[in-house]
Amino acid sequence: MGEKHVRRTKVANPKNLSGRSGTPPSGSRRKFLGNVSGVAVAAVTAGAIGLEPLFGGKESVAGASVVPYNSETREDASLNYRTNTANAEHIDIGVQPDNGDASRFTDFSGSYSKASLHDALGVPNAASWLSLKHALHTGEFSDFEAIIVGTPGGGPNSKHNGPQGALAFDLEGLDSHAAVVPPAPSVASAETAAEEVEHYWAALLRDVPFTEYPTNPLVAEAVEDMNKLSFINSNQNVEFPAPVTPQNLFRGQFVSGDGNVQGPYISQFMVQPTFYGAQPLSQQYQTFKPAAGGGSDYMTSVAEYQLVQNGGSSGRTLAFDPTFRFLRNGRDLAAYTHVDVLYQGYFSAFLVLTGIGTPPNPGNPYIGSRTEKAFCTLGGPDAAGTLTEMATRALKGVWFHKWIKDLRMRPEEYGALVQARLTHTTPHPQAAGALHPDVLNSDVLPIIHSTQGSYLLPQAFPEGSPTHPCYPTGHGTVGGACITALKFFFDGSQKIRPLLTHAGRDVVMPSTDGLSLNSYAGADRDNLDINGELNKLAYNISFGHGIHAGIHFRSSTYWSILLGEQIALSMLRDRAKSNNEPFTISITKFDGTTATITNQ
Repeated sequence: MGEKHVRRTKVANPKNLSGRSGTPPSGSRRKFLGNVSGVAVAAVTAGAIGLEPLFGGKESVAGASVVPYNSETREDASLNYRTNTANAEHIDIGVQPDNGDASRFTDFSGSYSKASLHDALGVPNAASWLSLKHALHTGEFSDFEAIIVGTPGGGPNSKHNGPQGALAFDLEGLDSHAAVVPPAPSVASAETAAEEVEHYWAALLRDVPFTEYPTNPLVAEAVEDMNKLSFINSNQNVEFPAPVTPQNLFRGQFVSGDGNVQGPYISQFMVQPTFYGAQPLSQQYQTFKPAAGGGSDYMTSVAEYQLVQNGGSSGRTLAFDPTFRFLRNGRDLAAYTHVDVLYQGYFSAFLVLTGIGTPPNPGNPYIGSRTEKAFCTLGGPDAAGTLTEMATRALKGVWFHKWIKDLRMRPEEYGALVQARLTHTTPHPQAAGALHPDVLNSDVLPIIHSTQGSYLLPQAFPEGSPTHPCYPTGHGTVGGACITALKFFFDGSQKIRPLLTHAGRDVVMPSTDGLSLNSYAGADRDNLDINGELNKLAYNISFGHGIHAGIHFRSSTYWSILLGEQIALSMLRDRAKSNNEPFTISITKFDGTTATITNQ
């Protein structure tokens, strides 16, 4: 599944790309244009691309530009910059390995298969699954159109979600196929078993406010159960804070004790009110009703699971809370990520950062200038626009790993294997027989079965996961990229509380009903810094979409954030030499080390 195919289109008559007559068939276009005046050159160029009105038409007469410049030197410099950048990123890293599950389980039960046709619980139809693999291998649009899906002509969930994005190229940053993360953990591993146990507990705790975790008895059971898991207690564990406590439950961590596990569960960038220009942004959201208040969990019966897994619709809908609330529990975070624009949370963070007067990165060359301020380069408009760019490149990067390299199954699919294993379904999926005993022996499974009537993983959305593979996550990769960009523009070492108090605010956390914000009085409130709250934001959003909604494993988030950082750094280094201002900017990476972006 790691083959990389590049299709090149042959251009007829490359000497005349415009399709117009009148341009010399040989010799350089520059030489041709060099025989006419600068005004005529502008007129010819403008006419070729339909911009004559901008130059006042054929009768327009103008002198030289107000500030003299050498257009030919500029043209050559632009070409050199683009060529040198392309050459620097002409990298062949070889075929990246997968985890071996697709070869080990010949019935494809260890791989992602949602929206494909299925022969039984956890068993994809071979022709359907292979038609998807064939299209990804050839890259031909006609082969993608010929994929066998489980519900032809069905709704949006009956179609695979953008697999051809895995084959797209880009003009900035590393090629998507050159960004590296390790293979996804195997379906048979202790790691994936631990992640699925975490998912089951998160489903049971969706409606418990984060502020009640220290005293909630079910949280205490979850902590005790998870601390028995072999992976969490192993030296291979770099993802779970260990030991698990009510304070760090369902939190991410890159370095022991980092900003992700400090302070309130929800990042300040998701709760602090701000302004979108002149428009107030309260940071209250439309959430789902709790399960005990008219809401529901989904895909907990085998019939409904099979229907949705084949791309069909159960006809069930979400129950929305009519009252807007601050995000205070797992179900709220799931509701946020169900419909968010992928860089929305990071753009809101940008607005909060500017609103509380966060200083620029210390390497910004405009600091201390008495004659200039940053704007379209290294200023606010540059930061805002860069976030959108980051999201675009991040998605292309992660889509390659999702569709070509890994094809990792979703947690709901793993839950189907648990159901098949414990109820002895036939035909029996091969992967169900290989599940690690940690998940089968977990204390959470009897509670899930008594609550839901099955061992399937309860989902927060009627459609369950989107119809693309699990590893890595789109939300996490975009988060890692956008936060890296924010660190480039802002001083991440600043403590956040002094900035908030200077703006008339304080560190806050949502009330248990989500209707108000309460001051946070924890002993670590003065230790919280911008970098830590930004890192926490990436986990809040990706875990909201993953652990709390039930659709992404923890390791998928961990590696997606680091993948996004990798993509962002390559982009920022590409762009550095396009700036006229000399600068050297350093940022603190997610792992605590330093990265430097410079054009010197």
